[in-house]
Amino acid sequence: MPEIGIGIVGGGYMGKAHSVAMSAVGAVFNTALRPRLEMICASSPDSAERYRMAYGFQRATEDWRVLVSDPSVQAVVIASPQTTHRQIAEAAFALGKPVLCEKPLGASLQDGQAMVTAAEAAGVTNMVGFNYARTPATQYARQLIEAGELGDITWFRGEHTEDFYADPEAPATWRTSGMANGTMGDLAPHMVNGALALMGPVAKVMAEVETVHHTRPGGDVDNDDHAQIMCRFESGVMGNIYVSRISTGRKMGYAYEVSGTKGALRFDQEDQNALWLYRREGPEAQRGFTKILTGPAHPDYELFCQGPGHGTGYQDQIIIEAKDFLQAIHTGKATWPTFRDGHEVNRIVAAALASSDQQKWQDIRDF
Repeated sequence: MPEIGIGIVGGGYMGKAHSVAMSAVGAVFNTALRPRLEMICASSPDSAERYRMAYGFQRATEDWRVLVSDPSVQAVVIASPQTTHRQIAEAAFALGKPVLCEKPLGASLQDGQAMVTAAEAAGVTNMVGFNYARTPATQYARQLIEAGELGDITWFRGEHTEDFYADPEAPATWRTSGMANGTMGDLAPHMVNGALALMGPVAKVMAEVETVHHTRPGGDVDNDDHAQIMCRFESGVMGNIYVSRISTGRKMGYAYEVSGTKGALRFDQEDQNALWLYRREGPEAQRGFTKILTGPAHPDYELFCQGPGHGTGYQDQIIIEAKDFLQAIHTGKATWPTFRDGHEVNRIVAAALASSDQQKWQDIRDF
């Protein structure tokens, strides 16, 4: 199997997840390209070397420029703060190297558009890390909708809710400073991407974005705690999205419901191996939502486990993502979500923020 040298910028939470995924993906999916953990970059020589030893990279550096320019690094994974995304991606594309970038794409609309332009000018593989839409259950939900199993879609509801800041006494940290680290910058992109994956393009939005706890021990809060977004899809279907980091009791509330004329479905990431499906057929007395446990019959499940109901987990989503990235590099065919798809998420988030500021509907075409 041909090898491909992988360089990962960032060794923290997502850097570790991508490192583990690249180590495992060849064995799980028997990929045509086999990743070689070539180099990892972190903010200091000590941390870079620590990550190198922990994750199994051949080399380490504290300078992302060294990583990107190294000829043994043939593909780049960006798992560093959003403010660094654009520089790293543009440098990699200038050298013709494929890039997988964590969400959201860049720190601004301008960054996102520049990254799309650079990616498409280079003509190399580019992908954004929206992992939650890659669970076998959600992939199957997309198949059901696209096949018309729910009939004509009439309504969508999505949420991404967590409670890591539900306690007003939780101290201020980097998460409470800067809009990129608020709920609209951190959590909203995942569910906006989910809405696009399931329902297609969004035409317009009306939103309210709110900071509930303006001060915390150790400092003031200058970003948002939660938001509600009404949306109208280009298909004409209406929907709504709620995102929150103060949703008490919710740990990973990436959840959605889709209603149609022939059926409906619902999903909750806290139970990621189950999809609930309702079909409007048969006697009324026998109708109800059926719990479908994911198994080998569902997308990307079987190569992890041959037992239905045994389940996949968070890390498996990142391994699936790595498989898709490597396959796109190998075949030369774009794999969703590309940088352009990621920038569409940025446009919708920007429109929602503008809507909240101006208290009126915003057309996505204006962003």
